[in-house]
Amino acid sequence: MNTIDTSQLLTQLRAAAAAARGSTAENPAAASGVNFSSFLRESIGQVNALQQQSAQMKTAVSMGDTSVSLVDTMIASSKAELGFQAMVQTRNKLVEAYQEIMRMQV
Repeated sequence: MNTIDTSQLLTQLRAAAAAARGSTAENPAAASGVNFSSFLRESIGQVNALQQQSAQMKTAVSMGDTSVSLVDTMIASSKAELGFQAMVQTRNKLVEAYQEIMRMQV
């Protein structure tokens, strides 16, 4: 199961902020060849996969499938919820940054 790498996301956001300020600091995202949009797309896909897995496990438990543990189902549900909350917060920060940029006078 893949997880969202928050340290990589934070590094990319800092590099983008430095580039926006016109800083000459080296861009770690460019050095590693990671594209922010593809990283974001993959992260959304991972959150979606977590939610689908959680839903399948909940269905299996409610149908009485003994091969699926209630504890594992609750853990999967918590992971899906945390992933979704992190994605929503990231979206909110990106929208906030976009709105701040749009308020800037050129």
